[in-house]
Amino acid sequence: MTALQEPSRPSERSRRSDPGPGTSTGPPTGPSASAGADSVRWRDPKRYLWFLGLVVPLLPFGAYGLVDATGWSGFWWLGPMWIFVFMPVLDTIGGVDTSNPPESAVAQLEADRLYRWATYLFVPIQYASLAWGAWAFTHLDLRWWDQLGLALTVGTVSGIAIANAHELGHKPVRFERRLAKVALAPSLYGHFVVEHNWGHHLRVSTPEDPASARLGESFWAFLPRTVVGGLRSGWRIQAEAMRRRGLPVWSPRNDLLIAWALSVVLFAALIVAFGVGVVPFLAVQAVFGFSLLEVVNYVEHYGLLRRRRPDGRYERCLPEHSWNANNVASNVVLYHLERHSDHHAFPTRRYQALRHFDDAPQLPSGYALMIGLAYVVPLWRRVMDPRVVAHYDGDVTRANIHPPARARVLARFGAGPEPDPAVSSPAP
Repeated sequence: MTALQEPSRPSERSRRSDPGPGTSTGPPTGPSASAGADSVRWRDPKRYLWFLGLVVPLLPFGAYGLVDATGWSGFWWLGPMWIFVFMPVLDTIGGVDTSNPPESAVAQLEADRLYRWATYLFVPIQYASLAWGAWAFTHLDLRWWDQLGLALTVGTVSGIAIANAHELGHKPVRFERRLAKVALAPSLYGHFVVEHNWGHHLRVSTPEDPASARLGESFWAFLPRTVVGGLRSGWRIQAEAMRRRGLPVWSPRNDLLIAWALSVVLFAALIVAFGVGVVPFLAVQAVFGFSLLEVVNYVEHYGLLRRRRPDGRYERCLPEHSWNANNVASNVVLYHLERHSDHHAFPTRRYQALRHFDDAPQLPSGYALMIGLAYVVPLWRRVMDPRVVAHYDGDVTRANIHPPARARVLARFGAGPEPDPAVSSPAP
């Protein structure tokens, strides 16, 4: 076990029957947890739906089949079509589900290994689609825009694989943490687990967090800030951990070096197998893959701010510091990532047991539609900026405002009332 793996063990608080994140006293909706026998009788209505997420790594094969069956080469773009067209439609058709498992059933849910196979099986199919995509890119007679569509479709797989790695990388089981590194290798984002677990989770919804978007900050301004900031943060966290253990930073026990080495070996093997002509394919799918992660990061905490206490530290992370959604379709594909508040309160809690909380701010739709809006800055600002201000009861100064946009934001929404020092920095 490396120095950075120890914190991923469940805390004493998370091992107890917890009341929920923040000040909640229990799940606000869903079945009641009244008797131990309830956990035996209770059945997850989505138990087998989670395996629908395995459709994602099959998208490149589906693209080829549709092109072959219809003769229309536009299906090489099946990945982007799936994200920006099909998933928003499915989110609308599938509706929302705000029900929670009874607290007495949580241990039963987390012990059920069927849910783990939904995440484990993703990885070998992901690698099969990557290898097949590399072959198709270099061997099929494709025009350049068809090749681009194929690379973006494989990049869709790599991007959703980061959501899978997110689930696996938080768990105390060593095999799952290692599998997370394997899932991250195609997107060149092996540092994600380190920075996310021990950087983002500590600094979430603060100006210091490179993965928390600020009010008035466009996604296109956020993207370079979070990519560079996350890389630097991950390296700094890992280097400090190595020094605390008395080990050199450039050591084979450095988790970041191990993760990046996996990417180097993987890409080298594909170049040897398919030639240097595969390099553009590998680059495009990797960049599109990690950009999908970062646009999700952009959505998750946009404009939300934890306040400083009198001692200079930030208040603890509460349900109000993450945007949430309960759309069934996108939550099934992303392993309940959209129940983000509960995840931040209890990072080791497995996806099938994550809960909805009424006091958590809600997005108008699932992540699929929201990331499409994030790409179109005027639409995003029109939809989300008023929601951020409404979340803070009209006082925009309580939001996490992007410094270069502060004058514009205040001019649009007003400076707000003067803060009351007696209540502006509550104790946790």
